[in-house]
Amino acid sequence: MAERLGYRFLDTGEMYRALTWFILENGVDPADEEILGKVAPQVSMTVGAAPAGSGQHSHVLVGGKDATPFLVRPDVEGAVSLVSRVPAVRQAMVAIQRRIAAEGAIVMAGRDIGTTVLPAAALKVYLDASPEERARRRQRQAAARGEKTTLDSVLEELARRDAIDSSRETSPLRPAADAVIIKTDGLNLEQVVERIMALTQ
Repeated sequence: MAERLGYRFLDTGEMYRALTWFILENGVDPADEEILGKVAPQVSMTVGAAPAGSGQHSHVLVGGKDATPFLVRPDVEGAVSLVSRVPAVRQAMVAIQRRIAAEGAIVMAGRDIGTTVLPAAALKVYLDASPEERARRRQRQAAARGEKTTLDSVLEELARRDAIDSSRETSPLRPAADAVIIKTDGLNLEQVVERIMALTQ
């Protein structure tokens, strides 16, 4: 979408993953909300465009360290929902995301963009798919990285993360009231892009 429109792109999930990696690297318990609430507002984070051909959406520096190569590491994947549910963490990340958005036209992806980060966005789209479809996609992504997973284990991890994200006190996972909901089961990438492009006309 960003390429089609000539906009910048930001996947805010990569910011939470980068912070999670930083926390794990520094020996902080991702379940310790009190410490996370103190650390998150003090950690510097810089998000820029990833180098062409890198396979990444963004280039993320946390505390001056490059977190980009570690965003899909299994321990990061397992802890990111614990970190992102903390109100002080979300407040710190949302402030950065809003500053980035204010710099010009952007396509922003994340679980609370339309409800919290940019509630006045010109277009809000909520992409949905069945748990089984999402699990198959995740499994394919993992296989492309050389990781071996089972469909059942991926389904279980998705259900766990959704439960945490949907029940968190701050910015729970839900579509904005004025979001266009697109069910993506059976659709390929190009078909989804075309449906969203039609909404921008």
